[in-house]
Amino acid sequence: MYRRVLKNKNIMCYLAGAGISQLGNVLAGLAFLFISYELTESAALTTIIAISQAMPYLLFGLIGGAVADRGHKKRMLVWIDLLRIPLFFSLVIFHQVGMLAFWHLLTVAFVVQSLGCLYNPAYRALLPLITPLDQQTAVNSLLDTVTRGIQVLTPVFAIGLMSSGNIIHFYTIDALTYLASAMLILNIYWLEPIGEKDINKVQTQGIFRSIGVFVQWAKREETIKNLFVATFWMVFFNTWVWQVGLLLLLIDSYPGSGQQLYSLILGWYGVGVILTNIAIPYFWKTLTLPLYLGGSIVWGVGLVVLGCASNLPFYFAGVFIAAAGLPLSSLARVNLIQTLVPANMMGRAFSFNAVLLYGSNVLSLAVFGALAHTVGIQQLFIICGSLMVMAALFYLVRGVLTEHTRRKAVEPLE
Repeated sequence: MYRRVLKNKNIMCYLAGAGISQLGNVLAGLAFLFISYELTESAALTTIIAISQAMPYLLFGLIGGAVADRGHKKRMLVWIDLLRIPLFFSLVIFHQVGMLAFWHLLTVAFVVQSLGCLYNPAYRALLPLITPLDQQTAVNSLLDTVTRGIQVLTPVFAIGLMSSGNIIHFYTIDALTYLASAMLILNIYWLEPIGEKDINKVQTQGIFRSIGVFVQWAKREETIKNLFVATFWMVFFNTWVWQVGLLLLLIDSYPGSGQQLYSLILGWYGVGVILTNIAIPYFWKTLTLPLYLGGSIVWGVGLVVLGCASNLPFYFAGVFIAAAGLPLSSLARVNLIQTLVPANMMGRAFSFNAVLLYGSNVLSLAVFGALAHTVGIQQLFIICGSLMVMAALFYLVRGVLTEHTRRKAVEPLE
């Protein structure tokens, strides 16, 4: 299966571009945090840098998807890659002459992520245009495997530069990855599946009007609507316990070695995700909303196991269960968007999905971060995991009942 997919030059260039870009993104993200703290020695200002990398998606995410649907995707992707190169080289040059200031980091972080609001939905919308329908599950699985694998391995790769005090050259590497990405995109060829009439219609609607058109369309599509609403709740219940709670839980349970165990468990989680991604196409050719909800149930069960864990094997078991559920849920969501959303709305669909994820992340960090002062971390894991399972079951039953009602309504007409 994978051998046939990887013979496709377009797909190979697409996956290589995604992996190279992810390498640069992870290195740049680390550099922004490390160098901002080095310059300011302020946890508050370092946090502002982190916020500056997330805020553009909340401000411009929907606009980015609308713009991606209006323009020539190859030209847009290449130009954005090329624009990001001088931005990162400017930080290196300012650092080398001793003029690098916090506001330089803040400005570049915000601008680069704002460009990402245009780049990411266009790049995601490109996959269905270069991939046969029967291979999309396999390609999505490979894409997730590549990006997550890079995310896990990049910090290990970065240790050498960190120990030599050359963190600033994370930006140099990042700039070079964008150049490589642009060259790979230039080698991808596809035909737009929508006609000139459809393109002109999108372009004459206006950006905000086109966003409204997509929202109205999504409201009428029951599967897409349920997918987006369910996604909001799954991410809301997961983000804090996974990003913050797991570290705190291990530090409380294993004083003195919690941070090391956290790094080890994240590596174990990466292994679980990669193995699951590779296995999925062998079991399912098409990923449906019930499979998305089933993956969410497994994901939630993993959080409950972590909340009930009393020794290290249970922590590893809970993380591995979550690692089995999350990629199935994630890939099913992407596949549903790719197959159910019209081609001339694909950019807006992926940008809407990204805004939904970032908004849910922010709310989760705020709400459960506040609750952690009064509720135990283990209890929060059990509560959040249980609510994920219940929400997934609710939408699963709702979907079955809706389908049953629809069939009953069709029978008299037949």
